[in-house]
Amino acid sequence: MTTTQARTEPDHAPGTDPQAGTPATAAHGSGHGPHGYSAQKDAHLKRLRRIEGQIRGLQRMVDEDVYCIDVLTQVSASTKALQSFALSLLEEHLRHCVAAAAEQGGVELDAKVAEASAAIGRLLRS
Repeated sequence: MTTTQARTEPDHAPGTDPQAGTPATAAHGSGHGPHGYSAQKDAHLKRLRRIEGQIRGLQRMVDEDVYCIDVLTQVSASTKALQSFALSLLEEHLRHCVAAAAEQGGVELDAKVAEASAAIGRLLRS
């Protein structure tokens, strides 16, 4: 997250009162705390480091003037790796954060469903 994002993004779900949050709300908001991916954090970091290596490989390929199609093949592999990671993260979000909001119901559930729907929309556009 960039410094600008940290300052401009609310640390509560849209449409909710940050002062009226419950402990479950605080744990599932956009701030720090246990999130759906927390249990798999080490595996996720390992996966992201592998993706980072693929991206560095792309930089090296361009620097070394590798054939265009070979670079594009690596771009495709890197893109698929990121998409796979995103889908895994989304599934964990649905199982953890949205499921917890479903127990609360009401505004919290509506906000989490809208948030997940928007994330899915962004993934489909990418």
